[in-house]
Amino acid sequence: MLLSFVRALFVCIAAAALATYVNQSDEVLPALVMNNRFLTFSGLMLVIGGVIGLDLLIRRKRIEDLSAVYFGLLIGVLLAYLFIQAIDPLFDQGFFEDGPAYYNMMSMVILLVVPYLSISFLLQTKDDFRFVIPYVEFSRELKGGRPLILDSHALIDGRIAELTETHLIDAQMLVPDFVLEDLQRIADSGDKVRRGRGRRGLDVLSRLQQYPHAEIRIYDTNQSKRTAPKSASHDQLLIEVAKLVSGRIITNDVNLNKIASVQQIDVINLNDVANALKPKYIPGEHVRINLIKEGESYGQGVGYLDDGTMVVCEQGRDMVGQEVEVEVTSVLQNSAGRMIFGKPYGMNTSSSSGSGRHSRP
Repeated sequence: MLLSFVRALFVCIAAAALATYVNQSDEVLPALVMNNRFLTFSGLMLVIGGVIGLDLLIRRKRIEDLSAVYFGLLIGVLLAYLFIQAIDPLFDQGFFEDGPAYYNMMSMVILLVVPYLSISFLLQTKDDFRFVIPYVEFSRELKGGRPLILDSHALIDGRIAELTETHLIDAQMLVPDFVLEDLQRIADSGDKVRRGRGRRGLDVLSRLQQYPHAEIRIYDTNQSKRTAPKSASHDQLLIEVAKLVSGRIITNDVNLNKIASVQQIDVINLNDVANALKPKYIPGEHVRINLIKEGESYGQGVGYLDDGTMVVCEQGRDMVGQEVEVEVTSVLQNSAGRMIFGKPYGMNTSSSSGSGRHSRP
C-alpha cells in the first residue's frame, strides 16, 4: 500500500513539474516546445509511465542494486553539473541563435541522461567496485560467503535445489551464460535421455529462481574481463569465472573437481556433501535391509538403505527377498558414493571374507 502511494505521489509531482515547465513564458522555451506544449507534456509523461512500468517489472530488488543507484545518481548529478558548466560559455558567446531557450533544453537533457548512464554503469559493474564502494561489498560479506558457481552437472543433478530449500546456502549463486547455453543445447538434443536431462537442469534453475531467500543470477561472461581463449573447454571457462569472482564451483563432475583443485580453485562436490550428511556406520553396528538381488561375487546379497546407499551382505545370496539384520564389517566411501559391507548378524563369515577382500557388485 505504501509503495503504491509513493508511485502515485511520484506521478503527481512529475505531472506538476512538467506542466510548470511547458507553461513557462515563451522567452525561456525552445520554439519546438512552445509550439507543441501538449505533445511535449504527453511525451514526457509517457517517459514517467515507462519508469514506473520498469519498476513494476523488476520485482526482486537487492541492497547492492539500491547502493549502485544511489551512488550512480550522486555521481551522475555531479558530472551533469560539471558538463553544463562546461557548455555554458558556448551559449553565452552567442554561438547559437535563441541561445537561452536551447540552453535550458540542453541542461534538462543532460540532467536526465548523465545520471541514467551513471546508474546503468554501476548496476552492470557493481561487483567490480568492492574497493570503490565498500558498503556494497560489506553488505555482501554479511549476507554470505564467496559466490557459488553452478555448472550444468549440478543443475541436472537437482540436489542443489533441495539443499537451497533448507536455507543452508546464503551465498550468491552464479550460473554463467555458457552453462545456460549448454543446458539449452542438451534440452534440444535429438536423444530422448539427453533431452530429458537438459530440461531437468532448466527446471531446477527455474525452481532456484523462485526461492525468495535465494540469490541467483545469470553471469554474463561477455561483459566480464575473462582472459580465457574462445577455444577453452567448458571446465576451463568455469575455472576462469571462479578466478574472476573469487568464487567456488558446485558440481558432481569428478574430472572438473580434479582440474579445479590443481588450479587452487575451491570445489564443492555434491556427492561429498551427500555422503557427509548420510548416517555414519562403523564396524559392529547393525542395519536392517531387504536383500533385493544377488551380488557379483559368489554368495553375496545386495540391498539398499533409504538414502540409496548400497549394502553388500556376505553369505546373503540365499536370503534374497528377505529382510535381514546385517552387521557392518567395513565401509567404502569416495566422491563417487558409499558402499557398506557386512554379514548377517550372528553368522560367522571368516571362511568367505577372511581374506578381507570385497567385490563391487
